[in-house]
Amino acid sequence: MKFQQTVSYAAIITSLAGGLVAPATVNAQTSESADQDADDGIIIVSARRRDERLIDVPIAITAYSAEKLEQQGAVDITDIGLTTPNTTLEPSRGTNSTLSAFIRGIGQQDPVSGFEQGVGIYLDDVYLNRPQAAVLDIYEVERIEVLRGPQGTLYGRNTIGGAVKYVTKRLPDEPSFKAKATYGTYDQAEAVVTASMPISDLVRIGASGARLSRGGFGDNLTNGLENYNKDIWAGRGTVELGGYGEPVLIRISGDYTKDESNPRGGHRLIPGAISGAPVLADVFDTRGGLNDPVQDIEAYGLSMNITANLTDTVTLRSISAWRKDDTLTPIDFDALPAVDLDVPGIYRNEQLSQEFQLLYEGDKLNGLIGFYYLDAKADTLFDVRLFTTFGGFTAFTQANVDTETYAVFGDFTYDFTEQFSLSVGGRYTWDERTANILRQNYLGGGSPTFGGAGIAFGAPSTNFEGSADFKKFTPRASLSFKPTPDHNIYASFSQGFKGGGFDPRGVGNNAPTTNTVGGPSDSEIADFLSFSPEQVDSYEVGYKGSLLDGALNVAVAGFYSDYTDVQIPGSVPCLDSGLASFCGVISNAGKVSMKGIELEANARVGRDMLTSGDQVTLSGSLGYIDAQYDEYITNIISTTAGPTFGKPVPTDVAQFRSVQNTPEWTASGTFAYTTPVGEGDLYLGTTLSYRSKTNQFEIANPYIDQKGFALWDANLVYNAPDKRWSIGLHGKNLTNKRYKTSGYTFVAADPRTGVITTGANGQPIGTLGPEGTLTAFYGNPRQVFISAGVKF
Repeated sequence: MKFQQTVSYAAIITSLAGGLVAPATVNAQTSESADQDADDGIIIVSARRRDERLIDVPIAITAYSAEKLEQQGAVDITDIGLTTPNTTLEPSRGTNSTLSAFIRGIGQQDPVSGFEQGVGIYLDDVYLNRPQAAVLDIYEVERIEVLRGPQGTLYGRNTIGGAVKYVTKRLPDEPSFKAKATYGTYDQAEAVVTASMPISDLVRIGASGARLSRGGFGDNLTNGLENYNKDIWAGRGTVELGGYGEPVLIRISGDYTKDESNPRGGHRLIPGAISGAPVLADVFDTRGGLNDPVQDIEAYGLSMNITANLTDTVTLRSISAWRKDDTLTPIDFDALPAVDLDVPGIYRNEQLSQEFQLLYEGDKLNGLIGFYYLDAKADTLFDVRLFTTFGGFTAFTQANVDTETYAVFGDFTYDFTEQFSLSVGGRYTWDERTANILRQNYLGGGSPTFGGAGIAFGAPSTNFEGSADFKKFTPRASLSFKPTPDHNIYASFSQGFKGGGFDPRGVGNNAPTTNTVGGPSDSEIADFLSFSPEQVDSYEVGYKGSLLDGALNVAVAGFYSDYTDVQIPGSVPCLDSGLASFCGVISNAGKVSMKGIELEANARVGRDMLTSGDQVTLSGSLGYIDAQYDEYITNIISTTAGPTFGKPVPTDVAQFRSVQNTPEWTASGTFAYTTPVGEGDLYLGTTLSYRSKTNQFEIANPYIDQKGFALWDANLVYNAPDKRWSIGLHGKNLTNKRYKTSGYTFVAADPRTGVITTGANGQPIGTLGPEGTLTAFYGNPRQVFISAGVKF
């Protein structure tokens, strides 16, 4: 199958956070040169896979340096979502480590195999193909970059919303030792130790180890486990071959993470319909009885990055990587002691990737060509255990989805004059998706895979093997005008796509069929389970400038995107072999138009005010997005007399649907004061961030949707001379705001308007399990912690 699709390649605004200019964007080759550039007022970025001045690049980037992250007390990559416009980064419901990411209205929160992310996550330029283990903890990081808008031309598959790049530090050319410890509320106790040394002028080795732990914010009142706790061991090791300034650098890295945190249990928002279990007073408490399998996440990988300067103008890069992760998790949807809607699950992912880049840097022409290959396997196994009037019923699913991708790409910029430049690029992608999906029903208990004693009921309701090919060329172009070196006005256009696939939760026996006997054919099942690629066209204009001799830095962009064939996965009540069950549904139901504005600014408002060498800065960000469904087609059973009565009829319900996880307004502001104290310096900063109402799903739900809210953080950090030691005091969510980040809903609603149906008692009516499922997960409460670090 061939599907044409487009992706928006919107320019991204750089967050000028902290200091006179952002110290966050650093040279990918050496931090020393980047720091010098930053001191000179020049910010170097690699958004186009080559080092350039930020102001010259029509692809802006929000970047956070290691120093800025330390000042903010950032713990993992979700922390930066609060201060990045039009960006949502959250842990996915029942775990600490699976990521839900949305940028400019595009993303994905369904973690099962077969569904792809809309925001690409990169660890040292290696694409992480699955969301499991993608909530990366922050330690020994050089910078984190958030690229807003589609990045398919240079960053490849599934970056139609944007990309998040996590870049670790290069090894220094002299012996080094660093240690950092943190202690805070909820028994937060963390330690990170890093050491490195040169073996010779051309060989360096280094390693980091991290122990990250915290008690729970609440408790599981059924099994006594702490809820929302953290229990992680992690480490990285690196070998570098080639000295600083040498023509060849080989960097071999390995990382390992073991997460044994307890499962995160949801908070019921309605009383139990049968048990009468009341809504708990503490939103961080839960009652879920499922704890098998015991939650366990393990992730590890190896990568080798090679950079070879072949001539003064030509550089060859190679990025090779292998990664693997396994997640065992018990998901108690109903959050009650007895089995009502319980889902034990296993996710197993493995990937092998290779990328080559050939870069050219001339006087007027700069650019690169490249090749990318990915071989990825994603296996998901889970039970859906329901309590029914005749006892326990389980639907077991095993979905193995393999992806093989090839791509060739190029991007070049030509400077016609010192003021005018034109950039053009494109990528041709070959995507092959192969799926093996088995669904078997059991009566009387769970499946044998999860240690259950259920008895197989009938033949498998899905037993599917199939594959599909998706091919697409995605071009991009931008025009820049720089009236002076400190100002850039640009316009860009881009296309891209996210490949299609097969619904891993679909019930093949329910496929529409023209057969009168024997059930649906293989081709009818394939059509029923398959979905097409998403498409997006994007247009953007922007300005980036440094004014008042560098005292004010501004970045602003306006964008418009047409987002079509939107993939909308979900799970709904259904009949499977005549029994009430839980089924996957996915369709390319929607057309969305999105337009918005993003503004980021950093101003030095004073210096030498209270003492010589002090400085006051104000930085802020503002994001606005108007994301509306123009079309949303769903099948609704007709209640109108006539030939369609009782049959599904395609119906446009766009006026009753919303773009999920996309608040209309996002904003943040930081007031910071830095002053010399003794021979060191003291940083005092406070940040207020705001997000307007957020819909968790396409259908509005007043129980789990989050109203607008603000969070207040404050930080105090002292650095000794040469940063030999430091100590910091950090406060997060100081007003102790309770806010929802995600949830589960299986209650009756009008199929057209989405209005929830209530029973005689005024409570929503459950559609899966007699108790009813409507649960929510919450962001972290108030936390206060102190950190101390030393380095030699």
